[in-house]
Order: sequence, then structure tokens, then C-alpha cells
Amino acid sequence: MDGNGRWAQQRSLPRTAGHRAAETAVIDVIEAARSAGVEWLSLYAFSTENWNRPGAEVEFLMRLVRRVVRKHAPLLLARGIRCRFLGVADPRIPRELTQDFADLAVLTADNRGMTLTVAFDHGGRRDIVEAARSLIRSGTPADEVTERIFADHLPFPDTPDVDLVIRTSGEQRISNFMLWQVAYAEWVFPEVLWPEFRAPDFLACLHTYRRRDRRFGGVPARTNGDPS
Repeated sequence: MDGNGRWAQQRSLPRTAGHRAAETAVIDVIEAARSAGVEWLSLYAFSTENWNRPGAEVEFLMRLVRRVVRKHAPLLLARGIRCRFLGVADPRIPRELTQDFADLAVLTADNRGMTLTVAFDHGGRRDIVEAARSLIRSGTPADEVTERIFADHLPFPDTPDVDLVIRTSGEQRISNFMLWQVAYAEWVFPEVLWPEFRAPDFLACLHTYRRRDRRFGGVPARTNGDPS
């Protein structure tokens, strides 16, 4: 979800105004995804690298996220959305926010309409390192390690591989997001800044994805004897 700062800058507003405006986009996309039949949606809200931002901005984000979580918890529950939080390992996260995350996860644990994963204090490399450490602690012999066994040691191992990644504002970087799970993901880079991203933009990205020919490294089957 990229472009909050640029959206604010274009309007001669502080960066915090862009973060505040992003709330509408978040709820709009969640509703659009659920209505479109998307079963798994992940939102990259705060990366491990985002701790390098100015302290005042980080503090504002922590307060904003807490307000958004508490405000929209009833809606998420009513919509049948199961909420999970990927990351949340840094001790700098306010204890109250960590508790709000845990409370929302418990509140919505039995929902089956859609799984919403919020990546907060998330880093794909850290997840891979932690999975390797978990394998070592489990005593798994090196010769027995497979991709499936390794994936079982990642956070939320029931999460399927990512099919589509949407990065707004036209930026074309992975930025340490779910590195293991995006191995065969399709990517779409809409130019729109995140605070202006709405349901029609999301549906347009889904349409683009559906038109892609996903071969996973293979080739199309022969047609009428044509080997090309």
C-alpha cells in the first residue's frame, strides 16, 4: 500500500495526512475483495524497514493503526472475516497495540468468509531466517528438509502461495514482502497512489490477473500437433 506520503506532498499536507487518508482505501479494498470472492487477502501495513522513518511518524502510525483496528473490529466480525497479524515481533510496538491485534485475532478466529492477514512489522527475510532456526531446533536432518517441510516452519503455514501482488503508486519493488510465498506471484503496478485506490481499481487488477497465462515455468500444451 504505497504512496501515502506522495499523496500528501502533492496537496502540501504533512505525511501523516496521507496515512490518515489511507484508511478509506483499506476498508474499500477489504469490502471489494470479499464481494469478489477472494478467500485470502494480505495487506502490507508496516515493514521491518519502516522503523527507520522519523520517530514522530512511526508514533503516529502506531496510534492510527490502533484506532483503525478498534474502530473496524465490529465490521470485520460481521463480514465473517478472519483477521491475522504477520510479524508483530519488535518490542517497540506499543503493548496496547499488540493486545488489540491479539484481541481482534481471537474475536474473528471462527470466521470463514475471508482471511485477512495484516503484515505489520513484517520482513520476508526475517520469516525465512526464523523458519531455518525452527528447523534446526526441531532436529530435522538436513537431508530430510524439503520445500514443504521448510514452509511448515514459516508463520501461518496454512497460508497459500500468493497469486497476485498489487503495489500502488507505480513502484516496482518487492520490498521484503512474503519472499517465500511470492515465488510465482503475478505482479500489477497501478500508478494510482494508495489513498486514492478504490474498489474499481482493485477489480481492474483482478481482471488483469485473470487475463495472465500462468505456466509456472512450463509451456502450453500442444494444440493440433503444433510443437511451438
